[in-house]
Amino acid sequence: MGSNVVAHEAPGEHVPTPGSTEQQFDRRIGLAVIGAGYWGPNLVRNAQQTAALRLHWLCDLDEQRSRKVLGEYSTVASTTSYEQVLADERVQAVAIATPAGVHHRLARAALEAGKHVLVEKPITTTVEEAADLVALAEERGLVLMCDHTFCYTPVVRRIRELVHGGEIGDVQFFDSVRINLGLVQPDVDVLWDLAPHDLSILDFVLPPGVEPVGVSAQAADPIGAGRACVAYLTLHLSNGALAHCHVNWLSPTKVRTTLIGGSRRTLVWDDLNPQARLAVHDRGVDLTPPDELTDAIRHRALISYRVGDVVAPALVEQEALRNVMGEFAAAIAEGRAPLTDGRAGLRVLRLLHAASRCLELGGATVPLDGPADTPDLITRPLPAQQKATAR
Repeated sequence: MGSNVVAHEAPGEHVPTPGSTEQQFDRRIGLAVIGAGYWGPNLVRNAQQTAALRLHWLCDLDEQRSRKVLGEYSTVASTTSYEQVLADERVQAVAIATPAGVHHRLARAALEAGKHVLVEKPITTTVEEAADLVALAEERGLVLMCDHTFCYTPVVRRIRELVHGGEIGDVQFFDSVRINLGLVQPDVDVLWDLAPHDLSILDFVLPPGVEPVGVSAQAADPIGAGRACVAYLTLHLSNGALAHCHVNWLSPTKVRTTLIGGSRRTLVWDDLNPQARLAVHDRGVDLTPPDELTDAIRHRALISYRVGDVVAPALVEQEALRNVMGEFAAAIAEGRAPLTDGRAGLRVLRLLHAASRCLELGGATVPLDGPADTPDLITRPLPAQQKATAR
């Protein structure tokens, strides 16, 4: 961000001196939003509606855009100087909503200044940069959170509860479809545009001990756009199950469905059906172990089909980004890792890079256990975060 432009205080804005009464008695967490483009205004709105946060700054290279977002009478200051934001002692945390190419530089500067960081996905553009941020945040004892927004929707939170609570039994498959007509992005392919949503959800809901160990992908560019517009991503899980993601910019219809099959029940999530987003099916396939068969039934098929009830759990509609802001504030106040911490962002980024590498190799499966793909930081457990994170 530019460093040679000094911000003008917005009407009514008062910057207290260190040790002032205002600073001492305001227990809210001081926040600055970086970026007033597509996602920044949403962060501003939800930050202002989160009681535990107090928004002090909106920083963008285009100050007119910032002022337009804030409105004429806002007491939130706007600036083009990132250095000015980081120098403000009232600012304890920053939320970064800029192009991914500058995520590492901005997030690192904030962590070095002692600020907690919420960053949009992808956390960075390379695994090495993401690992650097994770290491720095842990070294400084600061919160580094990735805004995996879907993980904070009521339906995904319920799915996580059902999977982690053992309600569906052992995970047998994960199948997601995220397709619609457009928008073909100018700088990334369909995998990097759409798959991060499904990969972050998968990372969030998988039970402890189950994780991807290999990645394979196929993609095509049937319209000559210069980048993949249709892609199929398959993840090989450590328990032998498969996770499959279909992403597509060219479908005339919009589909947003996810199926998670378990040994006891199967979850069906249709995000376009607000009346019944989630259905829990007590239906599936049962296999009788050979050692439990008697001579009388040994000649019969070992497989039997179970057909039971379908239940649609009641879900309270909530704005996911409000929950993101609430979790960010709570993690800071409680001194714990957020649900989607920097390591979660690192794991998702690792999968995206493995998928891209797979395409370069013509579809060959890329393992995730090699030293180049799995730095020690990714797999080494952190004692301080084991209680705070479920994975």
